[in-house]
Amino acid sequence: MKIYTANDYIKDVFGEKLYKLSLNAGCTCPNRDGTVGTNGCIFCSAKGSGDFGADAAEPVSIQIEKEKERIKEKANCKRYIAYFQSFTNTYGNIDILRGKFMEAAYNPDIAAIDIATRPDCLGDDVLKLISELSAIKPVWIELGLQTIHEKTAKLINRGYELRVYDEAVENLKKLPVHIIVHMIIGLPYESPEEMTATAGYISDSGVHGIKFQLLHVLKGTKLAEMYSEDMFDVLSLEEYTDILIKCMKRIRKDMVIHRITGDGPKSILIAPLWSGDKKRTLNYINKQIENS
Repeated sequence: MKIYTANDYIKDVFGEKLYKLSLNAGCTCPNRDGTVGTNGCIFCSAKGSGDFGADAAEPVSIQIEKEKERIKEKANCKRYIAYFQSFTNTYGNIDILRGKFMEAAYNPDIAAIDIATRPDCLGDDVLKLISELSAIKPVWIELGLQTIHEKTAKLINRGYELRVYDEAVENLKKLPVHIIVHMIIGLPYESPEEMTATAGYISDSGVHGIKFQLLHVLKGTKLAEMYSEDMFDVLSLEEYTDILIKCMKRIRKDMVIHRITGDGPKSILIAPLWSGDKKRTLNYINKQIENS
């Protein structure tokens, strides 16, 4: 099976290899500060999916330089993608966010801006800011959907209904941005058919890209408590890959697959432990995709 990878897309659009710099805008999340909830999604670590990210206390320009230094041994490229990753990066004072995003956008080494957020944090002021940014540099918007099934959404404490995602996507499609949606494979009690349905729904919504994420059980999360009480099982590498390929066959051929799995920090990873061997994992998955 041939898939359209992020590397393929980047070369097609930018004509060169780009590497992501994980930045931190200093945002929190409405699912943590009491607006929607206080404990966040049950799988989310204390750093809000930004475990590999930069220090929010530092100016964006400094974060960029430090991240470039950190990855210089493995990043064979001249320009980068500024990836605002931790927590919900459109949730906060709009003027402060504008300053941080613009600081990245006007950096000559930055080729594109990538902003991770939630569908329920895309008000009119945020959409206007995204439009302003897109006039300077290409903008990617990443939405954490994870599942289309309301029973699972409640279980993982997502904090918004599916209709909120639908509205957010329709609003973003009016802007010149590249929309990427996250889904998790292996959420408790979901069947392979339900996971495949989520992938199909994301594809049919008309977004441009998808990120497939393996469910990780990380220390200090509600999910870890559930796992310790044997409330659910995690997927084996073989099970994960089988479902992943089913999902890939369900989505549009022109969709950009930005990620085929994920690796949580080994220091807090509880399960599945096989995911800690990133090289072996990717080699296995890629071989199965090639042969499918």
